[in-house]
Amino acid sequence: MPKVHANGIEIYYEIQGTGRPLVLIAGISYTHWMWHRMAPELAKQVQVILFDNRGVGESQTPPGPYSAQVMAADTAGLLEALDIQKAAIMGHSMGGFIAQALVLAHPERVDKLILSATNFGGPNHIPITPEAMAVLSDVSGDPIERFKRGLNVSTAPGFAEVHPEIIEAWVGYRSDNPIDPSAYQAQLAVGLGLISEQASFEKKLKNVQAPTLILFGEHDKVVPVGNAELLHQQIPNSQIKILSNAGHFFPIEKPHAATEAIVEFLG
Repeated sequence: MPKVHANGIEIYYEIQGTGRPLVLIAGISYTHWMWHRMAPELAKQVQVILFDNRGVGESQTPPGPYSAQVMAADTAGLLEALDIQKAAIMGHSMGGFIAQALVLAHPERVDKLILSATNFGGPNHIPITPEAMAVLSDVSGDPIERFKRGLNVSTAPGFAEVHPEIIEAWVGYRSDNPIDPSAYQAQLAVGLGLISEQASFEKKLKNVQAPTLILFGEHDKVVPVGNAELLHQQIPNSQIKILSNAGHFFPIEKPHAATEAIVEFLG
């Protein structure tokens, strides 16, 4: 299993395809598996770099709490170790926080930026919907049933009923890769560390020079789609793409549509 030593830890990575490099940064508690439906399609067009964030999968799990800045340094270190001077960067949800921290701290590393189902933190973003909060904070019942409830509210209406085979594979992934509570808390601190207006990225994003695609699913209840416009207002050279019939996990729900939007943006 390929690993590099970067920013003081061992990071597991995979490379698929050739050409222009695109780094995919997963959301909280997810390994590079999060991209398993989209990466093979992207790899037909670009060189896809997948990796496990600190705290999950085959990468090291140092003590937390973690921050967006620390995990951005992990990503920059990975690029350096792979001798990649500049790459397109896509971050999903928590990965979007990491991508924002990376483009602000290391603009020379970011060719183009894709902010996926994320926000800029602070008090002025649109928070998780009450419906999603109620489901995701409900810890009653069987763990597998809880996870399925979470998938149901995190995907587009009716997705779970129409695609039971994808849901079952998803449940199988989580069963084989259970969440380590301490590592989850360490990653959760990434978002918690951005709660204040001063700590948020909101007023800093005017400094982003990289062309930016803001990519959302229209039915996202975890990071409501209104956050796309808020990001667009702050990032000078940005554009919005909303994927129809998709929720928070559109890389798994709508891999074809997501790939098409990304490849078109990357040119």
